[in-house]
Amino acid sequence: MSKIIAAIPARYAATRFPAKLMQLLGNKTVIRHTYDNTVATGLFDEVMVATDSEIIFKEITSHGGKAVMSKKEHESGTDRIAEAVADMDVDIVVNVQGDEPFVKREPLEKLLQQFIDPSVQVASLMQIMTDEKQINDPNYVKVAVDKNMNSLFFSRSVIPYPREKNIPAVYYEHIGVYAFLKQALIDFTFWPITPLEAAEKIECLRFLENGIPLRMVVVDYMGVEIDTPEDLKRANRLL
Repeated sequence: MSKIIAAIPARYAATRFPAKLMQLLGNKTVIRHTYDNTVATGLFDEVMVATDSEIIFKEITSHGGKAVMSKKEHESGTDRIAEAVADMDVDIVVNVQGDEPFVKREPLEKLLQQFIDPSVQVASLMQIMTDEKQINDPNYVKVAVDKNMNSLFFSRSVIPYPREKNIPAVYYEHIGVYAFLKQALIDFTFWPITPLEAAEKIECLRFLENGIPLRMVVVDYMGVEIDTPEDLKRANRLL
């Protein structure tokens, strides 16, 4: 039996919306919704929050949850959880973003099923985009895939570009929920930042640039990711 854990990277000082994880959504904070809903899926041997913040650490542990403090500064959430799991005996690590309070079982279950295929080292989620404004918005990361659902490229630009207007293009939004074989996760943190990753500011391009495709899974609507105060309003309405 594989040992599977969920790690939730949680940074206090988010650039676009500082302290967003500690904002109230209904009657509890965003980070606690994410933690509790991840535990509630029942898919994991363990769920933990990896954070750089005493405030978030206390928020989780004072309600009986498990949290670990990062020892050092990290470029990305992936680096943060890699440090947290480095010494753990674990096979698959799922990275659930701290700002995804509406985590559900079904998409995560589909994600884990990808590892039945022994060639898969990293898997991630995407959803179909139909809103023209979002497709053109660089805050939404798009992904193009091959016929086996392996990622070809991630970009903030419109991919594919609709040069031929008569052929309907399908647009996928990348959802930042990942599952890694532990070794792939550790390898990632030893590779230097790659040119495309640096240009696009999309960390999973580092895998592609090192020859590791991500197996992508199409899922239905994942709820609201909390990136801005407007997202928080939308999330409260959804709640």
